Amino acid sequence: MTLNQLRVFLAAARLGSFTAAAESLEMAQPSVSELVKRLEETYGTRLFVRGGRRLILTSAGRELLPLAEQTVASAAAADRALRAVNALTGGVASFGLLRNANYYSLSNLLTQFHAAHPSVRLRVLGVNSVEVAHMVQVGELEAGLVVLPVDTTELKVLPLRRDEVLYASANPDHVKRPVTLADLAARNLILYDAHYGWRDPTRRQLADRAQIEGITLEARIEVEQTGSALNLVAAGAGDTFVSKTIVDSGTCPPEIYFTSFADPFFETVALVQREDTVLSPATAELARLAQLMLSDSANL
Repeated sequence: MTLNQLRVFLAAARLGSFTAAAESLEMAQPSVSELVKRLEETYGTRLFVRGGRRLILTSAGRELLPLAEQTVASAAAADRALRAVNALTGGVASFGLLRNANYYSLSNLLTQFHAAHPSVRLRVLGVNSVEVAHMVQVGELEAGLVVLPVDTTELKVLPLRRDEVLYASANPDHVKRPVTLADLAARNLILYDAHYGWRDPTRRQLADRAQIEGITLEARIEVEQTGSALNLVAAGAGDTFVSKTIVDSGTCPPEIYFTSFADPFFETVALVQREDTVLSPATAELARLAQLMLSDSANL
């Protein structure tokens, strides 16, 4: 059994004919038929039912299909990994960043990367973690940084940093003690990431906890940007919650006070990529640099 035989088998199974498989692989049709025939003869079993308008997999063919897909994908990954040994003299880095990346000392990430690798093209998107994870899953991005929890189906997840979430209010009475979910439900909440709402990973954690306790949480005001929410809190319009990293960044209005939650909870920042892919050299280097920056900022 050879990789060429498996590639031909997969193309024929996907396209339904040896002719179409030959065209997609840029091979002669007799060569495609012969490769499949030899594979069948080696194991003494038919892989396709022939004679109709479309090739149909036999039971043996159905057994082989997922294994062939895995083998061919692994070979392609190995090829990319070996090619990645070459120096970064071109290519594209495709990466997703947290919406609040600047608070995590990632503001200089692209500047440093470009200075070191000026010939590499950059495609970097800063969106909500829900969207970053989805774009990596469907192949629109190679990798990205997210806040958990998100849908990690078919993703490899590497947790990098754990960050406590704090309650924020301009009313000193609201932060005299750690805040409970009951407290949260009774107050005017100002929440950011309005587009994603309760799908946002941080909100999702709170919503899951509230559901267990039979508590309903609702936002009085929703905005897109964290800074906008904090400015409204400073003006006394309501309260919100933010990560400790944002609190420690020195960018929060001085009118705001902070406290922990009675049952502390955390944002976990993680690197995600597809399970079945090897990152391109450019994206792998950008991911490595992002990990270093997150590690350094966590140790400050």
